[in-house]
Order: sequence, then structure tokens, then C-alpha cells
Amino acid sequence: MIRVEDLTRRFGDTLAVDALSFSVAKGQSLALVGGSGSGKTTTLKMINRLVEPTAGQVYVDGENVASVEPHALRRRIGYVFQGVGLFPHMTVGANVALPLSLLGWERERVSDRVAEVLALVELDPALGPRRPSELSGGQQQRVGVARALAASPRLMLLDEPFGALDPITRDHLQRSFLALRRTLGLTAVLVTHDMAEALLLADRVGVMRQGRLVQIGTPAELLRAPADPLVAELLDSPRRQARLLDELAGGRA
Repeated sequence: MIRVEDLTRRFGDTLAVDALSFSVAKGQSLALVGGSGSGKTTTLKMINRLVEPTAGQVYVDGENVASVEPHALRRRIGYVFQGVGLFPHMTVGANVALPLSLLGWERERVSDRVAEVLALVELDPALGPRRPSELSGGQQQRVGVARALAASPRLMLLDEPFGALDPITRDHLQRSFLALRRTLGLTAVLVTHDMAEALLLADRVGVMRQGRLVQIGTPAELLRAPADPLVAELLDSPRRQARLLDELAGGRA
């Protein structure tokens, strides 16, 4: 579904992404994990040409994205990011309908699809006439996912989509997204700084440092054999938290 070959991006003298290569099979998900400045978000943006690469290629379904007009490419790729990015002056329904309107869908068809995708993300379609400010943070994030799904994209890109939410809402949305991705057979690339989130939501995890992949593999492969001190360090936090919870539970028994 996605193939990235020697993808590179420079910003002046700064090498943000350095000859990055990976692939994501159809219906699979990849999480990119790393610290600030590791190149995760820049990589994501190069896939849908929000940022143009200095060198290298991106292929989606065997097609070089450089051969597709950026606006046309983005209409085929769902994009969800932290902060949602809903238009505050538009209703929930109008926000979700935006990509469909750009595609020239008829009004009745748009209305039906908006109700359908709101239900898919576990929102009552009756919320359609409301403004985003009338919804909770979790509901707004669900609207953002609904908008990304509206045009039935083959591919979803998600940049820290749950990072700004409280822990309970974040957990609910993570589980909801995982079920939704499996139901729809979506291919996804997820950027996160949270290794536990990556392990739980992705089929494969790529750990980045200074624009390069230091390891990529299934969650089980990373947990069994971290190939770099950074990978071991990122894995240590969820492991330590799990041990502490077990100890607390044992102490209260």
C-alpha cells in the first residue's frame, strides 16, 4: 500500500529526515515513535505532500505521489492531527461534509454520508447542527476522525491524534479507533511519542532518531529484542508502569 524509498528532507542546514525507507502493507498500521525533532511528523507530511521531500520517493498503491496533484492526493488520504483543526464557524455536519463538497457530491448524498460516518465514530448524527465549541474534546476528536473518513480514503495518516485528551477519553478513543480500523480494513501511519500507544495500536512500530529509523518491527519483536538503547529506553517506561501497578495491586490484596 505504502512504500517509502530513501526519503530525505532538509530545512536549510538541518537534516530532518535522512534517507528513510519503509513499507506498510494494505490493511496494516505502522506507528512512528521518537522524541521531538526525530522527523516523525515531517515524514508523515511528506506522504501526502504537505511537505515536499528534498530527495526520495513515496508510492501509494504503486503510484508515485509526486505524479499526483497535491490537492487530489490529499482528498484520497484521511488526515487526523492533534488539536483536531475543525472550523469553529461551521457546524459539525459542515466540517465532516467539507471533503465531500470539494469532491462535488450532491447534497442528499453528502447528508447521508455525514450521518453514516458520525455513527461510525460513535457520535449521534443529531450532533450535526452543533458548533464544535459545543462538544467535548473527545467528541471533537471523533468529528475530526469522521471528517477524515468521509471520502472513504484508502489510507489514514494520524499525527498525535489523542495526545491532548485526558487519560480516560484517550483510552476510549484508542480502543474505538483500533476497532474502526480493523472493521474498515484501513491502512494507517500513526505518529506518537507514546510507546505504549504505539504498541497497542500498531501492527509494526518504527523508532526514529535524528531522521533515521533505528528499529522497525512488530510490537513483539521490539519487546523481545530491542536493537538500540533508545528502543530499550522507550520500552522501559510502559514496562515499569506495569510493574508498579502489579506491585500496588499485590500490596492491596
